[in-house]
Amino acid sequence: MGIVYITGEVASSKGPKIKVRFLVDSGASYTVLPKNVWKKLGLKSKWEDTFELADGSLIKRSISECRITLYDKEGPTPVILGESEDKPLLGVITLEEFGMVLNPFTRKLQPMRMMLC
Repeated sequence: MGIVYITGEVASSKGPKIKVRFLVDSGASYTVLPKNVWKKLGLKSKWEDTFELADGSLIKRSISECRITLYDKEGPTPVILGESEDKPLLGVITLEEFGMVLNPFTRKLQPMRMMLC
């Protein structure tokens, strides 16, 4: 399908906004922030969970919440607190919260058809 990146801004409730270049991954559930980003924001773990990677291996990561701005939309989203080697990743939960979907043909984010039920 190709690699798609988008630049957004992340912030905590009391911290500065930080620009982040995310890899858009329509196969990933959660958005991931690398350690250097979430530390600057002062994010704290709300809970920890185990995640399965594509190769079948399991990793533990903490989960928190931050504010994210994508294009002209801003709001809260859950994020995985990544380790130093983890890269910024924009997952499908955040995309759906913002009413966006990745078009596989144009490789661009576009508005999704919103369902009330």
